[in-house]
Amino acid sequence: MKKGMYLILLLVTMIFSLFACQAAEENNSQLEESQEQEAIETNAATEELLVSLMNSEGRQVATATLTDKGEAGVQIILEGENLPPGEHGFHIHEAGQCIPPDFESAGAHYNPTNSEHGFDHPKGPHAGDLKNITVNEDGTVYAEVDAPMVSLKRDHENTLFTKKGTSLVIHADPDDYISQPAGNAGERIGCGVIGE
Repeated sequence: MKKGMYLILLLVTMIFSLFACQAAEENNSQLEESQEQEAIETNAATEELLVSLMNSEGRQVATATLTDKGEAGVQIILEGENLPPGEHGFHIHEAGQCIPPDFESAGAHYNPTNSEHGFDHPKGPHAGDLKNITVNEDGTVYAEVDAPMVSLKRDHENTLFTKKGTSLVIHADPDDYISQPAGNAGERIGCGVIGE
C-alpha cells in the first residue's frame, strides 16, 4: 500500500513538474517574441522622422523628413515657407534644444569625429555639415539633402539620438564650406529638435 501511494505521489509530482516546465517555456517564448517585436518597432520608429523647424518668433517655417538609408546615412527632405530668399547654411547641431530668438541653445555643429568644419577643408567635414539650401523668391524651399555620416539607428556610433540630442538649424547666410568653426553662415534663423 505504501509503495502504491509512493508511486502515485511520484507520478503526480512528475506530471506537475512537466506542466510547470511547459508553462515556463511558453512564458519564455512569449517574452522573447515580445522583446523581438519591441526591437522591430523601435527600429521602425527611427527609419523615418519628422522635424518641425521654427523661426525666432516661434512660428513654424519648415518641416524636415529624415529617412535612414543604412550605410548611406540619412536623407533629409526640407520643405518650408516664409523664409528669406537666397542661399542659406543648413546644419545638424549637437544639442536638442531650440530656444528662440538666437537658437544658441542648439550648440555647435554635430561633430562626433572631431573633424574640422567644411566640405572644402582637408580635415573636414563635421558629421553635421550639410549642403546649402536655396530659398525661392516667394520664401518657399524644397531641398533634398544627404547626411552620409549620421544615422537614425540608436546604437550607431554617429546616431542623431545622443544624450544631449541633436537639432537642425537654418542660417541667415550661405556656408562657405571652409571657415572655422561654422562656415561663416551667420545667424540662426530656423531651428528644429530631432526626435522631439
